[in-house]
Amino acid sequence: MNTTENEQKVYEALEKLGISYVRHEHPPVFTVEEAEQHWENITGAHCKNLFLRNKKGNRHYLVILESSKRIDLKAFNNRLGEDRLSFASPERLMRFLGLETGAVSPFGLINDAQKDVQVVIDNDLKRAEQVNFHPNVNTATIGIGFADFEKFLSWCGNRTRFLQF
Repeated sequence: MNTTENEQKVYEALEKLGISYVRHEHPPVFTVEEAEQHWENITGAHCKNLFLRNKKGNRHYLVILESSKRIDLKAFNNRLGEDRLSFASPERLMRFLGLETGAVSPFGLINDAQKDVQVVIDNDLKRAEQVNFHPNVNTATIGIGFADFEKFLSWCGNRTRFLQF
């Protein structure tokens, strides 16, 4: 799937759900640090998205947290009752979310037809009026209201839970 198609699927889903968004273009970014350079005119919470797998490779997690927060994987393992979590490979990212490294986003859940990926969200994001994510490409950021984000997640149908980080 090419990036234009993957990005277009996001806008089609948001339109279908009646979700408005604000789109900001920027050069390709691969890390939060690189993205921060382009956030000056983007309001709302900026999010970090991590795609993780368990040791056996039979469970996958999309972890969404405030961009300034750090995650202690060992403590997170224990909270989930999971065996050793680690970052999933680029191949797994493509297979489960249809995304390339640097473009990890909850909008990739559109491509998870089997609902294999569990979503874990930072509880503090509930306080954000707007949340910002890549639209399945790392050359843009789109902002949507938090209530609309929850509507999108519900539409996707993946198991979702909120945790305090």
